[in-house]
Amino acid sequence: MTDNKQYMSGFGNEFASEALPGALPEGRNTPQKVNYGLYAEQLTGSAFTAPRAGNKRTWLYRIRPSVMHKPYEPLKHKTLRSTPFNEIENPTPNQLRWDPIEIPSKPTDFIDGLHTVAGNGSADGWAGLGVHVYAANTAMKNRFFYNADGEMLFVPQMGALTLRTEMGALSAKPGEIAIVPRGIKFAADFPDGPSRGYVCENYGAPFQLPDLGPIGANGLANPRDFLYPFAAYEDTDVPCDLIGKFGGHLWRAEMDHSPLDVAAWHGNYAPYKYDLAKFNVINTVSYDHLDPCIFTVLTSPSYPPGTANIDFVIFPPRWMVATDTFRPPYFHRNVMSEFMGMIHGVYDGKEGGGFEPGGCSLHNCMTAHGPDANVFEKASNADLKPQYLDNTLAFMFESRFMMRPTKYAMESKGLQKDYYKCWADLPKQFDRTKRKAA
Repeated sequence: MTDNKQYMSGFGNEFASEALPGALPEGRNTPQKVNYGLYAEQLTGSAFTAPRAGNKRTWLYRIRPSVMHKPYEPLKHKTLRSTPFNEIENPTPNQLRWDPIEIPSKPTDFIDGLHTVAGNGSADGWAGLGVHVYAANTAMKNRFFYNADGEMLFVPQMGALTLRTEMGALSAKPGEIAIVPRGIKFAADFPDGPSRGYVCENYGAPFQLPDLGPIGANGLANPRDFLYPFAAYEDTDVPCDLIGKFGGHLWRAEMDHSPLDVAAWHGNYAPYKYDLAKFNVINTVSYDHLDPCIFTVLTSPSYPPGTANIDFVIFPPRWMVATDTFRPPYFHRNVMSEFMGMIHGVYDGKEGGGFEPGGCSLHNCMTAHGPDANVFEKASNADLKPQYLDNTLAFMFESRFMMRPTKYAMESKGLQKDYYKCWADLPKQFDRTKRKAA
């Protein structure tokens, strides 16, 4: 699905959609009897008494209510974890980078293809995040998933991802993202075959658009470009498994029908997608390299204001025009921790190789990092004409909390143990006899 006519637009809007005429009740949410013999069910994503601007809820009109399933039983997973981790004693101040995860040779669906790389905060305490990668080659057949621990932000890197959800289907290809809020059931399919990507599991406040402040009314991600699905339902009486992530663990319940049986819905709590190419980049037109927050697409706020639980930041194609300026990312140490992924192309801070599409890196709180030696030399001597930075799309999950890598990540053969060497060739240039830069 790539045709916008199959979607409704506008971030956080109150939407109404029906797959059958008259399936949506008029004038009230719970009439004594719903048309077509449907059941009314409310899904809330916030406290009932949350202020109106932050109150999240959707009414679902479905063939069977969600309560119809057998008891849940624990389900083990080899590489999916939730914070706080108990398998790695301490987070590390070292710079970490990984090669792209390999596509499995055996049939593997989205759930089995999930691997947790890092995380912080606490899923039980509703703060922090989990960072996962996925590699899969099989659709979820008669398996469905929901996450009670947090909302899920999907970043496909190779191959399209189709999410069949309770509210309808979303399709996201590399260069697009999809978000499934906490508790909404879905199945993941891969229409292009073997696929790979990243997932940010947000335990905290739901993602929202960042305030624009002095930027004004326009810029960054525009609300109209966020797309929501039209209602669609599955009326099947086939045994299936409903898998839930709850309290940091997976649980499995047997069902005798598809849980994606919603014929109509209305509300403001629903999955959505966004095309990163529509991001309106704001950048310097004079001098200096701006902080990465200027590229924030979505933010999960926390207290105190201005220190995000998560910022989702992208580094898309853009003009570079700053004069007398070192244009790539400078050497830096942050209080915010940074997990980066590469969707396609080359990242302008790491042109010396090693940061490949599908790969990722982690630079924790106050861990020094920056351009590799090759980039530093090139950018320090570049002819600073206006340049359009093309063939690149990277992203960052940035968080106020330190990120703790998992045992899987630290023992992975994709961990680049020589990553630190990309800075080893930086020369000592200091000369007290030369006041002026060469």
